[in-house]
Amino acid sequence: MTETAEDADLPYDESASLQEKIEALQEQLDALEDENEEMRDRLLDANAENNKYQQKLERLSHENKKLKQSPLFVATVQELNDEGAIIKQHGNNQEALTEVTDELREGLEPGARVAVNNSLSIVERLDDEADVRARVMEVDQSPDVGYEDIGGLDEQLREVRETVELPMKEPELFDTVGIDPPSGVLLHGPPGTGKTLMAKAVANQTDATFIKMAGSELVHKFIGEGAKLVRDLFQVARDHEPAVVFIDEIDAIASKRTDSKTSGDAEVQRTMMQLLSEMDGFDERGEIRIIAATNRFDMLDRAILRPGRFDRLIEVPNPDDAGREKIFRIHTRNMNLAGDVDFEALATETGGKSGADVAAICTEAGMFAIRDDREQITMADFEAAREKLEQDAEASAEPTRTFA
Repeated sequence: MTETAEDADLPYDESASLQEKIEALQEQLDALEDENEEMRDRLLDANAENNKYQQKLERLSHENKKLKQSPLFVATVQELNDEGAIIKQHGNNQEALTEVTDELREGLEPGARVAVNNSLSIVERLDDEADVRARVMEVDQSPDVGYEDIGGLDEQLREVRETVELPMKEPELFDTVGIDPPSGVLLHGPPGTGKTLMAKAVANQTDATFIKMAGSELVHKFIGEGAKLVRDLFQVARDHEPAVVFIDEIDAIASKRTDSKTSGDAEVQRTMMQLLSEMDGFDERGEIRIIAATNRFDMLDRAILRPGRFDRLIEVPNPDDAGREKIFRIHTRNMNLAGDVDFEALATETGGKSGADVAAICTEAGMFAIRDDREQITMADFEAAREKLEQDAEASAEPTRTFA
């Protein structure tokens, strides 16, 4: 670089000092540019945060505005005429004649539930009153269980199909003979014998709406809540006829009535009274079949066992040797078995076992093969599984020991 006359006149030390100042200023400029870039990023973040809080403020303002609005009241349309609609407000049973717009009138009929404002003008129509808990009990997809998946219960299956399936598929048979089809069937027997499995098979084989529930789901804390859920449950069934209602563990709400004065027992009895009324009360039940199951038949109230409510009381016992052999074949049809597996011998060795016990033995036998890193399940695996199941049952039956 060509030096100027002025640079040439500067001493060396002054020239070096000036160069250092220039470099220092350049470093400060770079730092300021970095700080400016950082501040720009922080500004963008602050703007984004501000937008988020602005949206939250708008949402809260909208909710606050809704809370300040006058509440709406629930009423039922009693009658429609040229002047408008006669409604009855829930709670105080106040009746009023109110005008109805042409748009709302198209969707109204006597008995419809509507929302009204302080001046008792109809604002909108409401959905039917059936409890959402009753609606979710409806089974949308059929269980993957068929009659061929149930072993040792041929006679019980025949009676269930005659009670539930036959009246829906061939109602003319009953008309020809001149009798009403059985209205309900109660399955009772020890745990694990296939009562719930039979109900699943019915749900799979019929085109009717299948609604499942457990008796314990109807036991509620507040007065009248269980009875209301029973009413809603059967209303859902009536809205989707033909329908099958399956009540598991029915002993939870249908046990023998006592003189107990506790509020809990009284509420359970109120729920049972509503169930009795829905099963065989003043109003016709319609095309609704009922299947119930219990392990404690001895606990049930006599009122629920009479004909007209449960026309068929079917005992589902533990399977015999032939039944257990069939159950073994059902649960092992997809298993990789060795040639020495003898189902007849297994059925004989497992006398007194339930269908659920047989299924557990098959699963445990497969686990023995997996532990030994084998692809086939042998007869020895089944025998070891049976022994393990019996040992576990004995261990669970032993009383708990306490030590001083």
